[in-house]
Amino acid sequence: MDLQLVDRVAVIVGGARGIGAAIAREFAQERCKVAVLDRDPTVDNFATELQAASKALVRAYRVDATDLAALQGAAAAIERDLGPPRHLVFAVGINSGTFGFPFWDVPPAVWPKVLEVNVVSAVNALHAFVPAMIAARDGTILLLASVAGQIGSQTDPPYSASKAALINFAQCAAKDLAPYNVRVNTLCPGMVKTELNRAVWQSWANKQPTANRLTFEDWAADKIQKTIPLGRWQEAEDMAAMAVFLASPRARNICGQTLNVDGGFVMRG
Repeated sequence: MDLQLVDRVAVIVGGARGIGAAIAREFAQERCKVAVLDRDPTVDNFATELQAASKALVRAYRVDATDLAALQGAAAAIERDLGPPRHLVFAVGINSGTFGFPFWDVPPAVWPKVLEVNVVSAVNALHAFVPAMIAARDGTILLLASVAGQIGSQTDPPYSASKAALINFAQCAAKDLAPYNVRVNTLCPGMVKTELNRAVWQSWANKQPTANRLTFEDWAADKIQKTIPLGRWQEAEDMAAMAVFLASPRARNICGQTLNVDGGFVMRG
């Protein structure tokens, strides 16, 4: 399937690891020009390796998404280095490092950082990259949320609430930007084997008596069996496939939607 993305500039914020890295790889396979933004120092090596593996033009930008000025500077640099950005993927996310059940076991002091990284950073990213899309009347934006933002997950209330806020912000942005032919959607992964999911398990394990602790693999297998109808992990590559499709003209009428790639965990009528 030709997704008609060749030479388009795709920006992946939080693209050095996990789902963000898989999305960056998929855009490179589609022969896009790819800008990988991340605060992780491995971003330079990742971009170099991705360019060598894909033959696409890939550039790295060491940026903390909580810093609006830094993102605006990166936007200017990307336009100079690669051309005007036309696709933005926000793949930044942290959890609180605590475990819910009940919510009052989670100190209020941990909430602001989660909201800053998971929500305010997304607002920053759109402020930095949307002006050029509006001027060109051309662009797509994808925010990575989570099924946790749809079900009120007790596992990590700050994380769950932040992802719900991200979904709502995406809907607001979609309404604002649709008249400029800029589409905004949200992608919600389910159970994906990433460092973030392992951190959720670690927070759970820290609260258990030693005799009751499960390994990450056993904990995840039990959770998948109980909650995922398809009975298997979702892969970062599954998210990447959806991300590039949503960026393509084949998805030209998909706007303001929350799409789940979760093995059937959340089903809506």
